Amino acid sequence: MMQMQRQQAPAPAQSVASPNDARQLANALTQVMNDLLALIERETELVRAGKIPEAMKLEPQKNELTKRYIGAITLVRASQPYMAKATPDLLGALHRHHEVFRAMLQVNLTVLATAHAVSEGIVRGVNAEVQRRNIPQTYTAAGTRATPGSRNLTPIAVSRSL
Repeated sequence: MMQMQRQQAPAPAQSVASPNDARQLANALTQVMNDLLALIERETELVRAGKIPEAMKLEPQKNELTKRYIGAITLVRASQPYMAKATPDLLGALHRHHEVFRAMLQVNLTVLATAHAVSEGIVRGVNAEVQRRNIPQTYTAAGTRATPGSRNLTPIAVSRSL
């Protein structure tokens, strides 16, 4: 009989219990957001410059910083009721910093989406040219150009390794 493995739910985040803990958490979250923003800005510069292989090399570091960010933001959410009472100025500063962080992420996503759209357009253009050159030019009895069938289409291969 096959046994199903149970996935353990992540342990609930514990909240901070002192103003000092709240400051340490705020500093840790601010630092990870700053590090992540610096890395994302570097990635954006590389993508804009067309240096995709170099940008891809940043992925492991970006993943690690993202994990740290998620851990810190989860702890802030769990600590929000305490921080709202004990350190409201600190919580407000974190919210403002986070809004800047989100805006910068949006810029990065826009650059990446643009790069994706441009590359997709290039591939579609190359494919259309290959198909145009490889499809036989035939005409119907009425003298109009015949639409070739799918068996006349030539697939193209795209290497994803840069």
